[in-house]
Amino acid sequence: MAKRRKYTAALIGTGRIGFTLGFDKKREQPASHTMALKANRRIRLIAGCDTDRSRLDRWGSYVKTAALCPDTANLFASVVPDIVVVAVNEESHMRTALDVIQARPRLMILEKPVALSMEQGRELAFAANAKKLPVLVNHERRFARDYAIAKDYISKIGRIQTVNARLDSGLYVYNPEKEMNGEYSLLHDGTHLVDIVQFLLEGDSSSAGEETVLYNPLLSSIYYDRERDGETSKIVRSLNVHFESERCPDVNLFFSGQSRFFGFEVEVIGTEGRFRIGNGIFEFFTRKESRLYSGFYSLLPDTKVVPPKKTGYFANMIQNAVDFLDEKAPLRSTLQTGLSTLQVLEDIKALF
Repeated sequence: MAKRRKYTAALIGTGRIGFTLGFDKKREQPASHTMALKANRRIRLIAGCDTDRSRLDRWGSYVKTAALCPDTANLFASVVPDIVVVAVNEESHMRTALDVIQARPRLMILEKPVALSMEQGRELAFAANAKKLPVLVNHERRFARDYAIAKDYISKIGRIQTVNARLDSGLYVYNPEKEMNGEYSLLHDGTHLVDIVQFLLEGDSSSAGEETVLYNPLLSSIYYDRERDGETSKIVRSLNVHFESERCPDVNLFFSGQSRFFGFEVEVIGTEGRFRIGNGIFEFFTRKESRLYSGFYSLLPDTKVVPPKKTGYFANMIQNAVDFLDEKAPLRSTLQTGLSTLQVLEDIKALF
């Protein structure tokens, strides 16, 4: 058997998602781009880039053979990688991604959200399409085995009647003062909530993710944080929005900010079953003859469905990049997927 080639990779952004979450002992590892890239035998990590020299030096002490670059100009003058990972803060996504597009690697891996706005997102897509650069967006749950199990289980619960998805975060749901850096939960973690709901409701065709799955947003409730100078503040503490989709007429997204805990969960209810999945949640129920009432059916735990020992959420994302470059598989989370999720978030913001 012929030896398969290795792909070279460069990382831009050596902060939490780029590097240091890989040392979190409570998280399933690999939990950062650095650790996931190093763990894949088909990838050779050849360079790191960060404007923060202390962070870059710490990264360099871990990836000793890689070039250390203080900016993208220096990076692309030094190396020509096959894969470039953009793991910078939200406010730097656009500028950094455009630099990568001009350098024309074989693949760009872009952290979520793809941009701060649809205007920026469309500009990014236009530039990437002009250079014919494929983009893999790290909406990590699309690659996780537990969510794959949930998506497959949908066919077993009959007609989908209701979807309830909830995010609780310490950030405000929305703060207009943070528009330029994206430090509000509707964008920061809400992109994950919206994306995974769309993933679960998408069909299985190759065009899945190409269009927005959720439509007709209706504001069910909203709570602003406080009044300012006698006027209602635009800082949102909690928000409940109703959507429709082709597969379900009743999709409810709930966002709660300034919470003293982090919560993420999705519940899908069908005519013959239901499931709940999220951070630390993996519950599946199926229709069986009731133990309580003669002639009735109840939903009982489906003991045949067991959680995977590891979800592989980060490792599978990097493997998808390798499989794509090998021309063995399409990208499972694309720039268009990210834009469709961003569009839903903008539809929500238009309601308040």
